Amino acid sequence: MKRLFKYLADYKKESVLGPLFKLLEASFELFVPLVVAAIIDKGIAGNDYGYIVRMCLVLAALGVIGLCCSITAQFFAAKAAVGFSTKLRHALFSHIEGLSHTEIDELGTSTLITRMTSDINQIQSGVNLALRLFLRSPFVVFGAMIMAFTVDVKCALVFAAAIPVLAAVVFGIMLITMPLYKKAQRGLDGILGKTRENITGARVIRAFCMEESEISGFEEKNEALVKIQKYVGRISALMNPITYVIINAAVIILIYSGAMRVNAGILTQGQVVALYNYMSQILVELIKLANMIISLTKALACGNRIADVMEIKNSIISGSVTEGIDNAPAVEFDGVSVVYKGSKEASVEDITLKVMHGETIGIIGGTGSGKTSLVSLIPRFYDTASGSVRVDGIDVRDYDIESLRAKIGVVPQKAVLFKGTIDSNMKWGSGNISDADVTEAIRSAQAEEVVSGKNGVNAEVEQEGRNFSGGQRQRLTIARALAKKPEILILDDSASALDFATDAKLRAAIKELPYKPAVFVVSQRASSIMYADKIIVLDDGRPAGIGTHEELLESCEVYREIYYSQFPKEDGDIDG
Repeated sequence: MKRLFKYLADYKKESVLGPLFKLLEASFELFVPLVVAAIIDKGIAGNDYGYIVRMCLVLAALGVIGLCCSITAQFFAAKAAVGFSTKLRHALFSHIEGLSHTEIDELGTSTLITRMTSDINQIQSGVNLALRLFLRSPFVVFGAMIMAFTVDVKCALVFAAAIPVLAAVVFGIMLITMPLYKKAQRGLDGILGKTRENITGARVIRAFCMEESEISGFEEKNEALVKIQKYVGRISALMNPITYVIINAAVIILIYSGAMRVNAGILTQGQVVALYNYMSQILVELIKLANMIISLTKALACGNRIADVMEIKNSIISGSVTEGIDNAPAVEFDGVSVVYKGSKEASVEDITLKVMHGETIGIIGGTGSGKTSLVSLIPRFYDTASGSVRVDGIDVRDYDIESLRAKIGVVPQKAVLFKGTIDSNMKWGSGNISDADVTEAIRSAQAEEVVSGKNGVNAEVEQEGRNFSGGQRQRLTIARALAKKPEILILDDSASALDFATDAKLRAAIKELPYKPAVFVVSQRASSIMYADKIIVLDDGRPAGIGTHEELLESCEVYREIYYSQFPKEDGDIDG
């Protein structure tokens, strides 16, 4: 958590002025009981109405000045807290964006969203409360006790006895509830994760008629969270009655001893009222302090969760090379293997292949055979466990990450569009994409019909492209990749929602691109890759065969099974 305070460095002035003005407010508050005592002892006792009016004006002045100090303190505290949380949120987002797929997979999307939103909001509230109350409440508690000693030492001993007992109750309850609040925060994390999962998977849930099951699962998690929150709430609820019992017992003792000393002529009635007011101030401030510490406990727990993310280092270190070697192969796989973190077995193993510019490589295999894992090595989303991947003759680990990925256009399995316009999405991959490049990319991706149907490239795109169908999103994401004119184009099962005719037109258009990219087509359809220059057939991460369509039909049993499952044999066909 301490490492996060560097984001408060730009708000040093606010962090000092906020508590300072709160101490000024508290100082004026401590004078109020003395003024009230003077009104009783001098004004009321002596029937001096002029004095009463003057003292009432003093009380009003103290109130106005205290209010101004409080508002000023709140302004500075809020400015520092909001500024701190803004910088922290930016830093956390930037850090997450810099992590590799390995770290993001390990952490999980749901917990990252929770830490970016709920946890940072808790820290913001904690910093705000700390700047306002961390110094003020102890100052008022001990200031009131000291002021009580200036009024009467013997009666003030009641304060000296009551404050430790009150502190023991307040901090005892706080120590019990601290771990319970942490547990409740983890429960909230689970609720948010379950909610996100259900919202993003709403269509799947409805398709399998699992609404009741998911509602039941949500209710189970929610009931567990409610149960622990009720439990910690009942413990926290003990604070007020116990402290009020203690404080009222102290007040009874104080008034009794004060009355005895008033009868003896040692104290005045105004002084007893002042002592009573100081006792009330102590009670209020102790409760405020307890609530602040509970909030700080939550903030510290959330801060530690964020610090844990910030401490994670990117496993992929950028190199320095920005340009490849002329006339070198576009991509070379040399004995490549991939092992995901936490897995004992390789997802891809022993792949060796050389791909020239202008060639099209098809990658096919069963579900989980490692197709996506293999192409993810080219833009270096993951690093190889063994072997090497070279782009334009240079190992991808030696490339500057931005320079490497500038050469590559990737169309992922899930078509993702960003909120904005079609034009802004098309120019997402580079800052120097012209309108002509966008038009040509849309034409090549067979997306002209989509754009014209939405009244042009300035048509609005909703979050995640919700206002487009699956096939439309796929064509637009392919156009986005083509707009940057990549040297290497990766189509990761990105035409699954397209009909066969559109798919064929798309392949023909890509083949005719003037800049001749090396194209990797990952697909479950044999029809999408059968015309490729080379086809890699993966079986449980290992190459079952590499060759052309005709060669594989003759030599690769796995490819034959896939092909004939989609294109049944006609009479007279024989196995190769």
